[in-house]
Amino acid sequence: MTAVFAGAAVALLVFGGAHLYRLIAGPSVFDRMVGLAAFSSNTTLVLLLVGLVFGQLDMFVDIALGYALLSFVGIVAAARYFEQAPPP
Repeated sequence: MTAVFAGAAVALLVFGGAHLYRLIAGPSVFDRMVGLAAFSSNTTLVLLLVGLVFGQLDMFVDIALGYALLSFVGIVAAARYFEQAPPP
């Protein structure tokens, strides 16, 4: 069963490459923020799958929750900043 979880984690990391592309090559700031939000969601899922593989889900849930909370607050702060910034 751990092979299934490990395979799912690898698949999520591969899909994370598409989000990294959007994060790096996004034509606008908002496209980059969407890429960051999607990449952080994938990272949270990978953390949970790693916890399942190693059998220490309780520790990895705490880490994933902290990471997701910091990512959410950072993205909301950046969105509010760029929403109020004057156009170039």
